[in-house]
Amino acid sequence: MVDSIALLSLLIGLELVLGVDNILVISIFVGRLPREQRVNARFIGLALAMAARIVMLFLLLALSGLTNRVVLDFTVRDIILLAGGLFLLWKAVREIHHTIELKEEGLPAVENVRKNYVAVISQIILLDIVFSIDSVITAIGLTDKVWVIITAVIVSFIAVLAFAGPIGEFILRHPSIKILALSFLITIGVTIFMEGMHQHVPKAYIYLPMGFALFVEVLQMRYEANRKKKLSVEQEG
Repeated sequence: MVDSIALLSLLIGLELVLGVDNILVISIFVGRLPREQRVNARFIGLALAMAARIVMLFLLLALSGLTNRVVLDFTVRDIILLAGGLFLLWKAVREIHHTIELKEEGLPAVENVRKNYVAVISQIILLDIVFSIDSVITAIGLTDKVWVIITAVIVSFIAVLAFAGPIGEFILRHPSIKILALSFLITIGVTIFMEGMHQHVPKAYIYLPMGFALFVEVLQMRYEANRKKKLSVEQEG
């Protein structure tokens, strides 16, 4: 029982690290929707993604083909990572272009909202599968106790759901943070693609620069807030 609890803690930690990428993706994708639809889109997208991850877990337990070569030197896992990395790169660059150029989709309002809603949920599910494929394979390698893996997935789902909303709204209120987050997604997309090409990139090389850049941006935002407050006091005086 002690070993199971230790493994559960380890897997929850792995899932929470994965959750950082998920929160960024969800924040950017859901930001394309009206405010009243964002909560539902987050919950439905994450719930379906969690279900898809559990289904993938059982498929991997039943089949070993995901790590067998199918095309040249690439496995099914590699192909998924290559496709997911390219899609994330395309999506992040496209969103940066829309944000900088202040462009909106040209569809009629009602149709646009409906299509965006379905597209956002679909993209959350697909990219969650891409993000989670390595963690699921790792989890299976660590333990054959399905309840431990499923519990870790559910706990990470609750954690991501709890933080995705506040972090997402914060990103949307600050365009500079949004652009920074999209830049992180480009880095993550490149990393996923390189993993598919059998080139391992240590996560520390990604998260440390991301954390430092975010810290600098927060300092800049603090400086701007203090400067505006000082100017306001001087004008009133």
